[in-house]
Amino acid sequence: MLVRLRRDLTNAGLPALQLGLTGLALTLDRASGTLTALALLLGTGLYGWLRSVRHARLILDTPTARIASAAQGYTELRGRGRPLDGTPLRSPVNGLPVLWYRVVTQRRQPDGKWRHLNTVESDASFLLDDGSGLCAVDPEGAEMLVRRRDVFNNGELRQTQWSLINQDAIYVLGDFHTLGSIAPELDSARQVRELLAEWKENRAELLARFDLDGNGEIDLKEWELARAQARREVGRRQRELLAAAEAHVMRKPEGRRLYLISDLDPARIAWRYRLWAGFHLAVFFGAAAATALFGRIGVF
Repeated sequence: MLVRLRRDLTNAGLPALQLGLTGLALTLDRASGTLTALALLLGTGLYGWLRSVRHARLILDTPTARIASAAQGYTELRGRGRPLDGTPLRSPVNGLPVLWYRVVTQRRQPDGKWRHLNTVESDASFLLDDGSGLCAVDPEGAEMLVRRRDVFNNGELRQTQWSLINQDAIYVLGDFHTLGSIAPELDSARQVRELLAEWKENRAELLARFDLDGNGEIDLKEWELARAQARREVGRRQRELLAAAEAHVMRKPEGRRLYLISDLDPARIAWRYRLWAGFHLAVFFGAAAATALFGRIGVF
């Protein structure tokens, strides 16, 4: 199957950019054009190598965590995909349930070539289940490395869809965050005081609830009754907080760190980045060797 990398067009587009800029530079006079072309190749080769090596190391060096015990921050997770809230997305092409999709629509031209019309992709979250817990995965801003590719032809139109579906094995590298992961404040005495202060602000309601003799004042006995009720209310709230399930979310990290979602094994993904690193390094050393050679023979 073909693999499609979404948003990470650097590796795929850099060789074409290098070729185009080199051709443009060589249309200038021989010395300055050659020097400009070699400088472009040196710079883009070095950038591509550093970037690919960094991504490969991130994938290989980040240990796989379990959702139930994962530390907050940059994390690697592996599990099975599931629809959020049990309701899957529907493919815009055939209406079948999916977790994520990207659809490219093209139209055949009279000369037989295909012209790109539009690209649509989903941004709805889906769940990752690793057996220890569930984590919502937000695909917004992620590089999607996905194997499943389906082509649909309808007359002059061709639609190519990449997708993740229910129960796919999914790998995610990004920012792991647990909503409500901070232990609830259990300072009962302080919370009782705060709740009583809140009740005092609405005197009419306070009197309606605790002024048992109807004299328009809260005496000591009635105030103790209010305090007992406040303690019960605080206890109920604390029990609800402790019983509430934690919500885990995987999302794009801040800065420029890699955010990757894939149905490939991480070792295979790292291998792909290493291949790109080798290519970019070859471009860099080739440009360096040509620079030295041309300098020796006096081209510039």
